[in-house]
Amino acid sequence: MKSKQTPMKSKHFSDIKAQLKQAQHIKKLELESKMLSKSEPPAQGNETLTVESISYDKPANAVQDSLLFQQAIGKVKPIHVDTIAHINNNSKKKRITTPQSKKKNKSKSLAEFHFSDEFEPMLNTQGPMKYVRDGVDSFEVKNLRRGHYTPDLILDLHGLDQNQAKKELAALLYACQKEHAQCICIVHGIGSYILKNKVPHWLVQHPDVMAFHQAPLEWGGNGAILALIEIKDKFAK
Repeated sequence: MKSKQTPMKSKHFSDIKAQLKQAQHIKKLELESKMLSKSEPPAQGNETLTVESISYDKPANAVQDSLLFQQAIGKVKPIHVDTIAHINNNSKKKRITTPQSKKKNKSKSLAEFHFSDEFEPMLNTQGPMKYVRDGVDSFEVKNLRRGHYTPDLILDLHGLDQNQAKKELAALLYACQKEHAQCICIVHGIGSYILKNKVPHWLVQHPDVMAFHQAPLEWGGNGAILALIEIKDKFAK
């Protein structure tokens, strides 16, 4: 009987020994974690998350897993993202001007002319719209009305607002000097009479316009204007 009970006692003692060994190992891990947290306090601005800093409660197994994970990983260095290039909007860039760019800017400034919408010239309100600049023979208006001049350039303003129409008209008058176009036709249409009333007021302001008259029927009639342009030979054709 005694010989049969001996193995059971040895088995019982071996289980107790294993439990004690496991408890000692857990206690050792807890002491090491405390020593690690005390010896390496987190620096300001680069605080590292430790198990003690977690506000919510974790089970014992979770705490042990966290400690084992920290010991396996060791010290962690934060990664700084330096792949993003920051653009400095205040930086001044040097612009290189070439003769071609200067010529292009000069041509652009010449092609733009400021037409005032507040200017109200004294034009004939009775009958067809017409105008003759001072010093120009009034017979030129009759030539425009009779169709003696054929337009070299035609500008259609349908579908444009006032600002777009002014830019296109300024570009047309600039092109007249470059292309040596003495007579032009501006098709403003009738519609709500906005461009029909504004186009003559704009033409009077430009120094190159010598005269204009309502276009003959073959060139638009009441919805267009024929204008006579003074060529100054500033540009080679």
